[in-house]
Amino acid sequence: MPFPIVSDNGHTRNMPSLSNERALGAFRDYLKIEKGLAQLSVAAYEHDLGQFAEFLAQRRRLLVSAQRQDTGDFLRDLLGNGMDGRSVARKLSAMRQFYKYLLLDRHLEHDPTLNLESPRQWRVLPKSLAREEVTSLLTGASHPETPMGQALTLRDRAMLEVLYAGGVRVSEVVDAKVEDLKLELGYLLVRGKGDKERIVPLGRAALDAIRAYLGGSRTQLCGNRAAVSLFVARGGRRLSRKRMWQIVGAASTGSGRHASPHMLRHSCATHMVENGADLRTVQTLLGHADISTTQIYTHVALDRLQSVYRAHHPRAKKTFSPQRTQRMQRNPEA
Repeated sequence: MPFPIVSDNGHTRNMPSLSNERALGAFRDYLKIEKGLAQLSVAAYEHDLGQFAEFLAQRRRLLVSAQRQDTGDFLRDLLGNGMDGRSVARKLSAMRQFYKYLLLDRHLEHDPTLNLESPRQWRVLPKSLAREEVTSLLTGASHPETPMGQALTLRDRAMLEVLYAGGVRVSEVVDAKVEDLKLELGYLLVRGKGDKERIVPLGRAALDAIRAYLGGSRTQLCGNRAAVSLFVARGGRRLSRKRMWQIVGAASTGSGRHASPHMLRHSCATHMVENGADLRTVQTLLGHADISTTQIYTHVALDRLQSVYRAHHPRAKKTFSPQRTQRMQRNPEA
């Protein structure tokens, strides 16, 4: 049944109705097939758009009949309920992608997000660990002193080394297969966002940890079951993302600071930049599509440099008396 669509210039036009379910379903297929996004990314889009659909339902509107006033009110409502600007901006980005698709597919006459100002995004620096904290974490994985416990310990330490050595994402470690590991060449082939493949070099410590794990621990964990995954749970089952977070969290207990897998990824990039690695190399290692995403690590390194400078330079905290400050202002060359 047709319904009226009122564009922002005041013109009214009848177009065939498109339910939220059909619109979101078509957009989901577009993201998976044409854009090649991972399931988690698609789910994030659906969650954000679902929130907007619920907001519109209170106004008796469908997603395809939303107006610019609706989108603006939705974003202001999120901010008013305490959501940070970065998260609100992400939702606006999802809405823009959704309406861009509907326009291209001729389901809309206008884009309700057009010329809508993005919520102010505060620069949020990624959390990383100090090198001493990383060392403590990498050796912190431990299980009971039983044959199975020792196998789990070697597996966990190998996974932790890979997370830090390659700056890889949790999903990339979970999805890694035995055939992706090129042990003799010293790298791992990973599949990142959009199913894009990249080569991740592994250092000696990570390679030694993997060899120790493959030396018998993986076979013990698999039992009689054949498994294609590089890192497996008991019985050769596939590890979950949730279990990976638990493993990293447990290993970080000894460092006195709770860590996450993503903190190891950030730590890898931060420490490389601190040691002089160029941004293009770090971008390739992390699998960033845009170097602007990688540039945040220069800010992290600079912040840490300033912190160390203030803590150790003999004159970084030195203050002068008001009288001397006035004399220096009157005669700067003195």
